[in-house]
Amino acid sequence: MLIGSVKRAIDILSCFTIDEPVLGNAEIAEKLNLSRSTTHHIIKTLCNEGVLIRDGARRYRLGWKIIDWNNGVMFQHDIYNKALPLVKGLTEQFRGTAHIGMYDKGDVVFVLRVSSMEADFVPTFLGDRKPAYSTSTGKVLLAFNRKYLQETISSGLSKQGPNTITEVNELKRELATVRKQGYSISDNENDTSTYAIAAPIQSYSGETIASVNLVGPISYMKSVNIKQMVTSIVNTGKAVSRELGYIEVM
Repeated sequence: MLIGSVKRAIDILSCFTIDEPVLGNAEIAEKLNLSRSTTHHIIKTLCNEGVLIRDGARRYRLGWKIIDWNNGVMFQHDIYNKALPLVKGLTEQFRGTAHIGMYDKGDVVFVLRVSSMEADFVPTFLGDRKPAYSTSTGKVLLAFNRKYLQETISSGLSKQGPNTITEVNELKRELATVRKQGYSISDNENDTSTYAIAAPIQSYSGETIASVNLVGPISYMKSVNIKQMVTSIVNTGKAVSRELGYIEVM
């Protein structure tokens, strides 16, 4: 029985491909000729373990545990392949490290990391997890996905760096500002001791599914034209969104 369940779990994971990165319970059950109840039971377990994640439309994607197992595996190949050259453009324009981050259970997970040749070392790695409220990428994801906020708050807002926001109402005010201006800033708010600017990445449906940022030493980041840097990061987020099928309504 256990071996059979493991085999079915593997078969379910194998259903997710580059061409079909998102699937519903019924679609998976039909593909594998399983009952919907059996499929749902296995999927629920995979979600609880972080191997699959469910979106707001009750559809499923490969999850963060895959990245933990193999940092070379991207949760969504589309984002990696289409975003990489665009994100590299940021590191060619500015001396820093760029990331794409996605939300998971109160944290932001870095699923892409690119550094310019001249960049100072930033202590982040592919698959790293940071509390969402203390990072620029995380604050974007919290600002544009309010359902994530309660989960984040329930875990507590502990001090991660000198300027970490640890008071709930202050965080809510900060996120309102992020929504209004369309980008976020993290100024020495976590254990990387850096300054970062992040902007949203949207899927074809308009959902903010990720965030792109640029990170660097505080002294460097504050010495450049911040307005120009913000514009470049926001435009990169929009460019990646368009590659993912998002059409901005003017």
